[in-house]
Amino acid sequence: MDQVQATPILTLNNGVQMPALGFGVFQTPPDETATAVEEALRVGYRHIDTAASYGNERGVGDAIRRSDLRRGEVFLETKIWINDYGYDETLHAFDKSAGKLGVEQIDLLLLHQPLSSAFDRTLEAYRALERLLADGKVRAIGVSNFMPGHVERLLGKAKIVPAVNQIEVHPYFQQKALQQLGTQHGILTQAWSPIGGITFYRGSNKSTLDDATLLEIARVHGKSAAQVMLRWHLQEGRSVIPKSTKPARMAENFAVFDFDLSASELAAIDALDTGVRGGPDPDKITLETFSRVIPEA
Repeated sequence: MDQVQATPILTLNNGVQMPALGFGVFQTPPDETATAVEEALRVGYRHIDTAASYGNERGVGDAIRRSDLRRGEVFLETKIWINDYGYDETLHAFDKSAGKLGVEQIDLLLLHQPLSSAFDRTLEAYRALERLLADGKVRAIGVSNFMPGHVERLLGKAKIVPAVNQIEVHPYFQQKALQQLGTQHGILTQAWSPIGGITFYRGSNKSTLDDATLLEIARVHGKSAAQVMLRWHLQEGRSVIPKSTKPARMAENFAVFDFDLSASELAAIDALDTGVRGGPDPDKITLETFSRVIPEA
């Protein structure tokens, strides 16, 4: 069995199937994105995660078209930015993203942030996602960076339960209560920064890649700390979207299907949680502080 066939498949709450291991392009420069995604597809990734606010959707679409893969062989995920929240605005945001990606249908479309300061606009944006789903323009819908209060407020108004909540999850920040809430409602947790990149890209003194527990588990299995972390996510049922522009690292992150962590090893990683968030507090993402106009296609 080759690596592509070995990639675990997760079934979302509406029956749509998604490769558990994806490839992220957060902070990948637009002019490098197509090359990075082409290499990821060559390695075997079949799930690509981008976002309107990353400014690189066009590169993702270019890479998919250049590959010899059929559109249906690549699971494509993107996100609506807060400037485009509101019912009509979000419907148009889909057109912008689909145009840049060069596709008629997006597999998974998320709201990128809860926009707590204008949650009514968030609810209208989600209502637009429901419309896009009903019209067959997207196959599944979800949210990103929604905390328990945001999830509960959304569920109180939504007709369709989100399929996914993409949140920061790595050994040092696990958001277990939020994950459990998602499980209760059939919302899959998708981990961004799954190997704790947020702990070392921002100059933190404590990098997951140097963690003694992770390094010892890695030594036992003849793997890297990054591979151990990805395996931990996969065995606990999460979707993961590691990012890299380095071919060797892309291949390393994909080579995680040939070993299993024991129950005691999983428990040891679970015990590393510090409760300290690496990324921004979602409630502090406002139009005043994070406004970003998304260009037309």
